[in-house]
Amino acid sequence: MLKKSLLVSGVLASLISTAGAQDWQDTLEEAKGQTVYWNAWGGSDNINAYIDWIKSSVKEEYQVNLKHVKLADTADAVSRVLAEKAAGNNNKGSIDLIWVNGENFRTLKQNNLLFGPFSQGLPNYQYIDESSKKSLTQDFGTDVDGMESPWGAAQVIFMYDTATVSQPPKSMAQLLSYAERNPGRISYPEPPQFLGTTFLKQALIETTHYPTALSKPVTQVDFDQVTKPLWAFLDRLHPNTWRSGTSFPSSSEQMMRLLDDQEIDLALSFDVSAASVQIDQGNLSDTVRSYVFDRGTIGNTHFVAIPYNSASTAGAQVVANFLLSPKAQIKKQDPTTWGDLSVLSYNRLSQQDKTAFDNLPRGIATLTLDELGESLPEPHVSWVEALEKEWRKRYAK
Repeated sequence: MLKKSLLVSGVLASLISTAGAQDWQDTLEEAKGQTVYWNAWGGSDNINAYIDWIKSSVKEEYQVNLKHVKLADTADAVSRVLAEKAAGNNNKGSIDLIWVNGENFRTLKQNNLLFGPFSQGLPNYQYIDESSKKSLTQDFGTDVDGMESPWGAAQVIFMYDTATVSQPPKSMAQLLSYAERNPGRISYPEPPQFLGTTFLKQALIETTHYPTALSKPVTQVDFDQVTKPLWAFLDRLHPNTWRSGTSFPSSSEQMMRLLDDQEIDLALSFDVSAASVQIDQGNLSDTVRSYVFDRGTIGNTHFVAIPYNSASTAGAQVVANFLLSPKAQIKKQDPTTWGDLSVLSYNRLSQQDKTAFDNLPRGIATLTLDELGESLPEPHVSWVEALEKEWRKRYAK
């Protein structure tokens, strides 16, 4: 009886697998000739060049026409989908794919503006190990539920010049002490610039007495009590920052320019290869190095999602699946291309693909995965707006 049961189970699994393969074949056929409008941040030359390579690859391999709609702010794409829904445009949307995570994903999901679930049905999702990283299934505290597909990972890194700084601070407490000993040499981007807000979240994680509260919606906790140590920390820090806290850098790129001009001692980025890329381009000294704090730094996963009213859902799924291919992930992690961290599980790769990842060049200032350590999870997405609002009330000039 047991043998018969196992045989039936095996047959069912085979039928399901065959059905899935046929479904994907149907998707590939439907996608041929479709135009996919991908709304993605367009503020980086190397990322734009990588997306151009994606465009030519999906055209050649799948006959899908990919158009990169360059965004300054992902919220603009979210607003467009919201406007189309309000206008009753439910099947001919102007957006087929969005590079998204965090608050923008939550807005899309809460307003039923997403196609799916689709990600776990992509053939290349076999390379994803959801148990390896919480951010694969929890996007800033919002359940992913297959409504977006991962395609890259990021983690906060700090940069300093070894020619001028021998012992950089490796915690927020050390950073405060460093700033008080070296007035004017520390800064961070001004919120709501995303890296500036991330600095606030990193400081909050390290200073609060209620760390478990950060995984909950901000409306469910005592915000003033949880954040009180953060504001005390910033009240001490700001008088000792660059320009005495009267102004702040606009971006990571400006921080790196200030670092190169020796106006500040630390820069930060969400791109682990940022220092190496800037050194290669002659924008930073070859003595600059990257590091992370001893207890880790915030990391997250970025995704692509398909709006509910896309007219090219098949083509969008084909693009999302290609973004998860070892071929695309290997090229993306190459620091000469982008250096963005892969979301694929190394243990699920073929030996050939493992070797290709192993053989990737590593920039002079790029940390290894071991050196990056385990990234800290993002607080619930609702903390973003609350922290930015309170910061501006206290410190905006």
